[in-house]
Amino acid sequence: MNDFTLCVPCLLGLEGPISDELRRLKLSGVRSENGRVYFSGDAMALAKANINLRIGERVLIELGIFKAESFDELFERTKALPWEELIPRNAAFPVKGYSLNSKLFSVSDCQKIIKKAVVERLKSVYGIEWFPEDAETYQIQFSIMKDVVSMCIDTSGAGLHKRGYRPAHNAAPLKETMAAAMVTLSRYRGREDFCDPFCGSGTIPIEAALIAKNRAPGISRRFSAMDWTTLDQSVWSLAVEEARSREFSGDYRIVGSDIDPAALRIARENAVRAGVDDVVRFEKADASEFARKTENGIIVTNPPYGERIMEKQEAEALYRSFGKAWSATENWKLYLLSSHTEFERCFGIPATKKRKLYNGMIKCDLFMYF
Repeated sequence: MNDFTLCVPCLLGLEGPISDELRRLKLSGVRSENGRVYFSGDAMALAKANINLRIGERVLIELGIFKAESFDELFERTKALPWEELIPRNAAFPVKGYSLNSKLFSVSDCQKIIKKAVVERLKSVYGIEWFPEDAETYQIQFSIMKDVVSMCIDTSGAGLHKRGYRPAHNAAPLKETMAAAMVTLSRYRGREDFCDPFCGSGTIPIEAALIAKNRAPGISRRFSAMDWTTLDQSVWSLAVEEARSREFSGDYRIVGSDIDPAALRIARENAVRAGVDDVVRFEKADASEFARKTENGIIVTNPPYGERIMEKQEAEALYRSFGKAWSATENWKLYLLSSHTEFERCFGIPATKKRKLYNGMIKCDLFMYF
């Protein structure tokens, strides 16, 4: 199999930025649906997407899509797919997935049926009765939405948000992919002053630094498909070399601040692991007293929502004080993520623009002021 249908699952609201990323990588057939973006390409395209994507959750090979309203249909149509084009006879092929608004609602039963169908297909192709599953892993991932089944194999392994620089974090962390999405939506490219006054463990400033340097976020990590004997493994070193050739160097002004010394210590350690400690500065400061001067600056931040960390009233008081501080500054654009339904009232200023996003399962808005 030289040409794949590839799928990038994502949080709702991020399909557009991911499509833009894929087009910048000169990948073909880019199209989006709710919660996923498709493209097509060979093993090199697969490697480039894994190494370079900042916002997507993972890269899947879609082997087929079909309708199934019974377990018999699920079995027969799964068995009809060309699993042998990717899965060798001694590979492991576990099954996981989900079902929403479908007649086949039992995930565990679907897993068993799919596993049995793949085994039967491979038995007929390889002429063997038993599979040791003692070699590399080809994770089968299915989704069933309104009785439509998408059958995929995961090439990434750990999610693409696992950059490798954040083994430790403070409470209620923002995923690296969401932080990168916020920075991307702010259109920061390394030219302006950049600040996150609620930086916590430093994810947003670190992602801003990676974007400023144009450093591929997956350049130093491993992916499941790197172990696949059915893929040309030379593509990974070529994709890494190509990504490194596109890196920039410059004088970047990126600052993260927080009132918590423990969080700042973690942020500095994360920046070192990410290789951006030379361009990101972390300092102790109270966001309610924000008065940093700039001729051209961007604030991208994710203050507490009043869920999990702080009580709602405390969050509202924080929004009010930060709103007063920000409104007294000049030349700062602001991109702030919050799930609070009364954020603009508390902040004291209506947003210039809003964009609906999901931080995990929490429905949020990215409030934009410029």
